[in-house]
Amino acid sequence: MKERIAAPWIPTWIPASGLALRHAGIHFDAVRIRGAAGERVANELMSATDFDAGPVVQEFTGERNMYFLLPPQTASAHRWPPGVRALTRGDGILAYVGVPALTGTTWPLGWRSVPTAEVPFVRAELLWEVVDQVTGAAQ
Repeated sequence: MKERIAAPWIPTWIPASGLALRHAGIHFDAVRIRGAAGERVANELMSATDFDAGPVVQEFTGERNMYFLLPPQTASAHRWPPGVRALTRGDGILAYVGVPALTGTTWPLGWRSVPTAEVPFVRAELLWEVVDQVTGAAQ
């Protein structure tokens, strides 16, 4: 029998292996940014936080989205520019985000930045500032 690695802190929404779909707005909200813009935002966010940005999931196929995971019910507090989408729960909308395990085969998803006990989520305000800086689209 395989036991889950006993790390000091692993959120319950992270699967022990492979991938799992998680309902946005329950354990976290997500902000999805497509392609090169998502990569630029992730790079700037990592630099701004000394590489401790909180959970950022990246897709390796298709549109190569980046998913920035925020505390639940916080993503809709900001007006995100075109090309940036808040995924949360509400108004009859359901959104799911793929979450990879911390280790093992998780293709086509992976962690750009993992959650930690100190930084369990990306800070919404900081992400909004970085998105604004990268896209130049203050709302």
